[in-house]
Amino acid sequence: MKTITKSCIQLDAKVATKEDAIRLAGQLLADAGYIAPTYIDSLLRREQVANTFLGNGVAIPHGMIEDRHFIRHTGIAILQVRNGVEWNPGQIVHLVVAIAAQSDEHIALLRRLTRLMQQPEALEALVQADNPLVLIAALDDAATPSAAPQPVAPAWPADAEVTWTVDYPNGLHARPATRWVETAKRFPCELRIYKDAEFADAKALTELLALGVSCGATLRLAARGPEAQRALNALYDTLRGLSAVEQADAERARRAALAARQTAPEWTPGGATRTLYGIGASPGLAVGKLVRHISQRFEISDQPGDVVAEGEALEQALLAVRADREELEGRTRQRLSAAEAAIFAAQRELLADPALVREALATLMQGHSAAWAWQRALRARIEKLEQLADPLLAARALDLRDVGEQVLAQLLGIERQRLTLTEPSILAAEDLTPSDTLQLDTRHVVGLVTSVGGPTSHTAILARTLGLPAIVAAGPALLTVPDGGIAVVDGGAGCLYLDLSEADQNSVAEVIARQTAARERLRATRHLPATTTDGYTIEIAANVANPKQAAAALEAGAEGIGLMRTEFLFLERNSAPDEDEQYRVYREMIEVMAGRRLIIRTLDIGGDKQVPYLNLPHEDNPFLGVRGARLLLRRQDLLYAQLRALYRAAQHGPLWIMFPMVTHLSEIEALRGHCDLAREQVQGPEVPLGIMVEVPAVAVLADQFAPLVDFFSIGTNDLTQYTLAVDRQHPELAVQADSLHPAVLNLIDATVRGAQKAGRADGGGWVGVCGGLAGDPLGARILTGLGVDELSMSAQDIAPVKAALRGESRTAMQDLARRALRARTADEVRAL
Repeated sequence: MKTITKSCIQLDAKVATKEDAIRLAGQLLADAGYIAPTYIDSLLRREQVANTFLGNGVAIPHGMIEDRHFIRHTGIAILQVRNGVEWNPGQIVHLVVAIAAQSDEHIALLRRLTRLMQQPEALEALVQADNPLVLIAALDDAATPSAAPQPVAPAWPADAEVTWTVDYPNGLHARPATRWVETAKRFPCELRIYKDAEFADAKALTELLALGVSCGATLRLAARGPEAQRALNALYDTLRGLSAVEQADAERARRAALAARQTAPEWTPGGATRTLYGIGASPGLAVGKLVRHISQRFEISDQPGDVVAEGEALEQALLAVRADREELEGRTRQRLSAAEAAIFAAQRELLADPALVREALATLMQGHSAAWAWQRALRARIEKLEQLADPLLAARALDLRDVGEQVLAQLLGIERQRLTLTEPSILAAEDLTPSDTLQLDTRHVVGLVTSVGGPTSHTAILARTLGLPAIVAAGPALLTVPDGGIAVVDGGAGCLYLDLSEADQNSVAEVIARQTAARERLRATRHLPATTTDGYTIEIAANVANPKQAAAALEAGAEGIGLMRTEFLFLERNSAPDEDEQYRVYREMIEVMAGRRLIIRTLDIGGDKQVPYLNLPHEDNPFLGVRGARLLLRRQDLLYAQLRALYRAAQHGPLWIMFPMVTHLSEIEALRGHCDLAREQVQGPEVPLGIMVEVPAVAVLADQFAPLVDFFSIGTNDLTQYTLAVDRQHPELAVQADSLHPAVLNLIDATVRGAQKAGRADGGGWVGVCGGLAGDPLGARILTGLGVDELSMSAQDIAPVKAALRGESRTAMQDLARRALRARTADEVRAL
């Protein structure tokens, strides 16, 4: 009995749902005598435990292994669904290939199907074919070339397209590419990125990276299908919206690299030592026993098994590792920050790439084991990335190896190797994956050195965040250094010192001890108030994004939270958080703070923070567009959900509400009215209402704004860029966005004086500062001299700032502030 017959092919099938499609295909098989009707239920049950969407508009529903006895003959039913049917959210299917296989007779067909999936034009011809023989000819190995007309691969007609020249200084690497993919996946249509004659599916991360897109390349974006124009607009906005971020990141990296090259060694040996030179990737000095770390490698022999079972094993391994990456991403966001968490979000997206999975399935369907097939597809992708000319893009091969080998470990049932250390150690390795780096026991690992890699690698980024001195690109000589010797790593200068004399060991230990003692002195006094030598106390608070960061900030010495950013609730998701979800987070924040001051800023979206699912219109200059309070007044669905959640949370403890990007008196008047209504709706208590001072107009008119608000909080980062007309993310001009510029300081002074003038009448006039200037010891001294009431900063800046303020009188700081206001440049202020 033939595997494919005309009676089991239905052209232009009209089905409304996935279940309809599966039932229709199953009925075709039953009517043709391939299966007992009971097997149709088995096809549906498979969907509850596995995803049968293969990619590129193709699904392969098949039944449960334990129901094979309902299969009378191996057969295939094909539904051609020209209008498409949603298989899973965001996955539209045009070809349904239902499989009833007694053993492995269908492998040849699947092999041809996966080959066709790598030829989108040929696949499209099957979707549009008017003759069932076209499908039989394409999918049946027994068919001869003359049995039916061959599919003609048409050109790919797009419904919408646009060209764009890449202005990312580092080209298209994993983090921006992940954002492209996230945007593309929100739409049901097909999206392609063309670079010359090559193209990539915009929903497939490894395909995008494999294009090797460098700065200056011209890309063509094309969309076809439902919502094509809307999807193309959203993707184009995402591409362009990331430009400022990418340029700023590149400028910061350039300046950091320049500083590293200019960094003098923190210590130099007095005697003769062997020195290896690399690139400083994370500053700091450390001494410890050199320990070689040899990356785990998998030698896999092909052990073919049941094709369906092997496919299920691969699917389960992929699901397990995706869940692990998601958990790791969440833990990293809480422990470090969203920037570091994005590393593992990108890894998860690499794993979700349908092209990579298709390649593995194609090999598996040829009768190979899941582990062997996955390793083969993985190696091919890694080699392709490693061959890219751009070193930053080539470095993403390590991320793919990291997450890909986690899948192999799952398939083989192998526990990933973990280092067990008992004393201070410097880890030497060819390279370290991000997973390896994040899971290091930092109680004993004091430094890292790798023979390859670069300072922009994700491992280097994690090392800097973890505070581990690190060197990369130390060369192959590193791998010949024996274990066990005492070594010193200077991550600033990029030096690894070996074969140390006892005198040198003692010398470097003394330097590190002095550095450690200085840090410990700061830590020991972190909970002391910032009281000047003449008895004036200024409140020191922290800027945070979630309850765990708040708890860490309190441990670091914070006395309150001067800025809780609520954007984290809205970012990296597909829909806005509802009122209940927000209420739970704000209430948890109140519980963590236990009565201390908590200032929560309402949603500040726009500028450098974009949320694709809000479908906001594209703006050529988003920093001067609809952002902050301007957006909330236009999107009252967002405003009221957040305000009701805040007032409900306020029933459990004190909080202050702060609105960003206010420019006009009418805006705060309108916002106060909305607050009154939201508070009445939930029977919440009255709370202090304030605004951020980010726009020069508010600073100039502070005495007029002050009677309408309970407090000001000065955001020096935005106030600086708006005052100096410098985009703080511009790669060339960002260095000029200096908050110590006298013009900025005079606006801060005007804000304080305006608030104090109004405060004399009603007892108010409270002013805080939550921008970067507050965390700079010099800036903190000047701000204290100007008369601000609170300084809010990153947790790591709290102890040094408190120590600086405790070491001087307020009178001296007031004199410093007066001289700073009279200065002509930021450099003159620093010279004071």
